[in-house]
Amino acid sequence: MTEKTIVHLLRHGEVHNPDGVLYGRLPGFRLSEDGNEMARTAAKWFEGRDVTALYSSPMQRALETAAPLVDAFELPVTVDDRLIEADNHFEGLTFGVGAGSLRRPEHWRYLWNPFRPSWGEPYTEIARRMRSAVIAARDAATGHEAVLVSHQLPIWILRLHAEHRRLWHHPRRRECDLASVTSLEFEGSRLVGTSYAEPAAGIGRGTGVAGA
Repeated sequence: MTEKTIVHLLRHGEVHNPDGVLYGRLPGFRLSEDGNEMARTAAKWFEGRDVTALYSSPMQRALETAAPLVDAFELPVTVDDRLIEADNHFEGLTFGVGAGSLRRPEHWRYLWNPFRPSWGEPYTEIARRMRSAVIAARDAATGHEAVLVSHQLPIWILRLHAEHRRLWHHPRRRECDLASVTSLEFEGSRLVGTSYAEPAAGIGRGTGVAGA
């Protein structure tokens, strides 16, 4: 029989971000109190599962989200740079009209192509690196389960790619809430299904638009 392996993509919990900036890859953005509760709740959701491998983005918020899983499964966390947040021109800025960066003409040239997108890392590149990280985790956890802690956009792009859907999309239509779990089920090397769960639903503010 072909071995079944499940790779779970866990989005990090809520971030302490009082200024509401797009923090992207900036260092020093930690989980909020609600974010830590989300991480603990997500770890409980995995109780009883056959998790044998744990990976995380190098960002502080992702590593803090992985910490309860380290304790729960007594596993080391492997930092994988392929799981990092997408690069974005608007990193460190507030986004939008009014007091946001969109009212400043110097930023307009980054908005010409929403399909690539022109303001940051191409969707095709995000899909490529995330797929590579998933395959490595699948092979390391063959016959068991792996958890990869990452960020909203990379997880959502990976899911769109896995489900053979177009990669460009409206950010508000992402099904990838804080501390949510997107799972990919494999039989051998063949992807046979995807699923989605929100273990921490009801804690904190929900998805929002900023962050990731």
